[in-house]
Amino acid sequence: MLKSKMFKKSLVVAALTLSSAIAAPAFAQEGGKAAKPSGPVVCPGYEKGKTNLVGQRVGKKVQSAYEAYGEDLIDDAIQMLRDIEPSEDFDKAYVNRLLGNMLATKEGKGGEALKLLKSSVEPKVLNDLEHSQTLKLVADLSLQEQEYKQAIEYYQSWLDFTCKEEPEVYLRMSNAYYELKDYESVIAPADQAIALYEEPNKNAYVLKLSAYYERKMYPETISVAEDIVNTFPEEGKWWVQLGQFYLMVEDYKKSLSTLEIAYNNGFVDKPNLLKMLSQLYATNDMPFKSAEFMAENIKNGKVERNADNLASVANSYHQALEHEKAAKYYEMAAKMSSDPEYYRKQGVLLLVAEDYKGAITALKNALDRGVEDPAKVHFSLMEANFYAGDFKQAYMHIQEAKKDRTLRRNANAWEPYIKQKAKNRGINI
Repeated sequence: MLKSKMFKKSLVVAALTLSSAIAAPAFAQEGGKAAKPSGPVVCPGYEKGKTNLVGQRVGKKVQSAYEAYGEDLIDDAIQMLRDIEPSEDFDKAYVNRLLGNMLATKEGKGGEALKLLKSSVEPKVLNDLEHSQTLKLVADLSLQEQEYKQAIEYYQSWLDFTCKEEPEVYLRMSNAYYELKDYESVIAPADQAIALYEEPNKNAYVLKLSAYYERKMYPETISVAEDIVNTFPEEGKWWVQLGQFYLMVEDYKKSLSTLEIAYNNGFVDKPNLLKMLSQLYATNDMPFKSAEFMAENIKNGKVERNADNLASVANSYHQALEHEKAAKYYEMAAKMSSDPEYYRKQGVLLLVAEDYKGAITALKNALDRGVEDPAKVHFSLMEANFYAGDFKQAYMHIQEAKKDRTLRRNANAWEPYIKQKAKNRGINI
């Protein structure tokens, strides 16, 4: 998950010294009081060991390699180091360390660099500063080479050796655990990183969140997401993600309030998110708000004007009992798609709104376009014609409706009523 260029020329420059720097005392004194431990190792009771120096013969060859490196003759410098045949353990470890540092900067040489660096650190003959630096470099390079278990091992060795607490080390350990899909182990180092960073580091939170999410621990995922939006409130995508996480646990009220905040701050602008927010209004018993919101975003072009989206507006208006507005949007959806079902819904809504003429037109359009279950449309046409006073047409449609077994009883009940109304008005059907 984490990408960084950890191996720069500066690493090599720092490593290419002819002798180790003399480490500062583990505990400096200031005004008679113990100051914060400093130096390569800060473990309680630590005493600095003897400082080893590279031999004169090896030192001269290393100096030549260093000068070549400084002139960007990197391949020459590497070959010079390869040609050295040190006999002393310290000299051998020292040369392998420098050669490993150089190779770490070369494309495709990570594996060889790792082998050399490990061989330099395993005998524990390097001075403390060099040893601590190399432990961390082996860990970093292992992470880069996707040797995640080895990276964790060497980061832990660095922690144990130095007794230092560096947030970046914990972050990289957490990342290695994540890459190994050991999601349970991601949490502790991520928490350490979060606690140690002076300025909040989003990557630590993301690792922790992802580890919980992968384990389907959604309440814990939400808790971390809440921490992220509180810590990085200016980053809109996390508000959106938090709203979506609330949806996963069916907390629709919190999902709506979170996405509303995101929308009001300009973080919700993609069509799918706008449609999600519209649906959340409906889910939270605000169908009119849902319809108005969706209609406005279709009008301003943020949501595509197509049959499905227009029908969504119609459905929300229908839920809000805004029958005429719902019918209008079903008509627009029908004209874009020629879907007879949209015409049927338009007709039924106009019937409820007592616009019988409009209902008849819409329902006929549904029939003409091959609506499924035409008997139900005939039944609705019977009602529309009956209330419009056209009893002949009503009677004709009830005959068609009677052909459907599920409607036959209701149709039979209407038939004499239609006949009687027609008779009362002197209409022969």
